[in-house]
Amino acid sequence: MLIVAVANTKGGCGKTTVATHLAAHFAARGLRAGLADLDRQQSARAWLGRRPAGAAPIVAVDLDVAAGKTPKSLVKRLDRLVVDCPAAMAKDTVKDVVRQADTIVVPVLPSAFDEDGTLRFLKHLMKLKTVRKHQRDVTFVANRVRARTRAADRLDFFLADLEFPVAARLRDSQMYANAVAEGLTLFESGGVRAQPLRDEWAPLFALLEPIGEPAGT
Repeated sequence: MLIVAVANTKGGCGKTTVATHLAAHFAARGLRAGLADLDRQQSARAWLGRRPAGAAPIVAVDLDVAAGKTPKSLVKRLDRLVVDCPAAMAKDTVKDVVRQADTIVVPVLPSAFDEDGTLRFLKHLMKLKTVRKHQRDVTFVANRVRARTRAADRLDFFLADLEFPVAARLRDSQMYANAVAEGLTLFESGGVRAQPLRDEWAPLFALLEPIGEPAGT
């Protein structure tokens, strides 16, 4: 089993949206996908509770990151685990999450506050030997971007100055809220109108695909 942690100590950057879309993507590929919600608000778990019976199945996982290793039972029954990390992560929690994850996906919004918060999170990450030595993949997602705005231009400048890749740039759209309310993602709702938004996820999915092949291949 391989683990993708969606993390940033800056709250409100869209971690749950990214985590749920990743979990649903893996499930749609026929992989045994799990979703762990470490946030107090339990938004990802609530989303799972609204998920229609006919949607690709995703397992709700209770993960104790402080235990230091992934339970063997999870390794046996899941192919992918997506972890929705809390904003209020202490330094030790950051370390525990990174120790278990294969890839850390960091959403960031086009805002000076978010850029400052993300830089603080990066300082925590760079103190970890596994990240410094590139033994853990770290990638960014520019989230809720509005094209041709000064905020979007500033965010691009900010991300270009970092040593980690930017895997996707996702536009701001009410379609995300509509899908979440139904326990779905844009890959399961929105019709033809949502296709341009779906296309924006392709680089992130492509980056994660080399992690492994679908079950049974």
